[in-house]
Amino acid sequence: MKKGFKTLFKIVLAFICILLGYLLLMTITDYRPEDIISLEIENQQEEKLPIDEIATVTTYNIGYCGMDKEQDFFMDGGTGSRSSSREKTLENLENITKFLVDKDSTFVFIQEVDTNATRSFNIDQYEYLKENFKDHSSSFAINYKTLWVPVPLLKPHGKVNSAGLVTLSKYNIQSTNRHQLPGKESWPRQLAELDRCILESRLPLENGKELILINNHLSAYDKGGNIRVQQLKFLKEYITKEYERGNYIIVGGDWNHLIPTTDPSIFKTTEEWPDWLQTIPEDFVPKGFIWIADENVPTVRSVATSYVKDENFTAVIDGYLISDNIEVLDIKGHSLDFSYTDHNPVTMKFKLK
Repeated sequence: MKKGFKTLFKIVLAFICILLGYLLLMTITDYRPEDIISLEIENQQEEKLPIDEIATVTTYNIGYCGMDKEQDFFMDGGTGSRSSSREKTLENLENITKFLVDKDSTFVFIQEVDTNATRSFNIDQYEYLKENFKDHSSSFAINYKTLWVPVPLLKPHGKVNSAGLVTLSKYNIQSTNRHQLPGKESWPRQLAELDRCILESRLPLENGKELILINNHLSAYDKGGNIRVQQLKFLKEYITKEYERGNYIIVGGDWNHLIPTTDPSIFKTTEEWPDWLQTIPEDFVPKGFIWIADENVPTVRSVATSYVKDENFTAVIDGYLISDNIEVLDIKGHSLDFSYTDHNPVTMKFKLK
């Protein structure tokens, strides 16, 4: 019996040492970005956006090319944590890229792009996108970089080094910056969480003003939504200052909130409203800004289970908030049946006033 207790003690001690070692290593290697980071603009385009140009912008959360219709996700009640295979990841990436290339948008906002992550079999998705968008400049902002996510235990999310936001542009971009969003989970959970940011691109215009593109991906799973409140406050203050300077502003991407002009009850489902989906406060939108979304096409599905049409909960959380000095000519959500990711893309056609 004494020998048995010694063995048990050694096992417990070894487990504690491994846990403490993991926490220490994660703390030391934790990604701590500065509030504002100037980013590289690759394949810079020379031509400047004409003030009277009719342009398009498409936003698409590609779910690291691992959240196709067959997948579920552990954070939403499922069991999955990775893409099903390297081959499927590549297939999803190829189909997503083909769609975006065929759309030939002036600007493209992409979220959840992996460059070197366990969950997507270490495929550099940013490099693949650049190779297929030779006539666009590109910028990449890290919002997820962590040594090892240990959950779920049997098949952990693993290394994420790194994932983030990508903005593509057919026209000259004066500067791109990564702006850190406020709000963090408590230690040690934050060690394995995203460091949320916005990717700001500033385009010079012939009238002396700027078109400011903001690629956005807000938090989703913070209990009580306290972090999201901080992020929305930051965003409101930021776009208000830029609007007062006379600039044109487009904020687009995955809001992880129900876009106010939309109603998920129009979409058939057998599931209830998920806990993570919150509404945007009525007082968020500053004067001079309007929501633009296609209310008839859902842009996200629940991922507690794989996708079955008219069963999974669906809603519109991807779209745009724009300043009123921009004229919207069309807005279209593209129903791809969530084939390659758990989101659908949205394209807006617009003109600067």
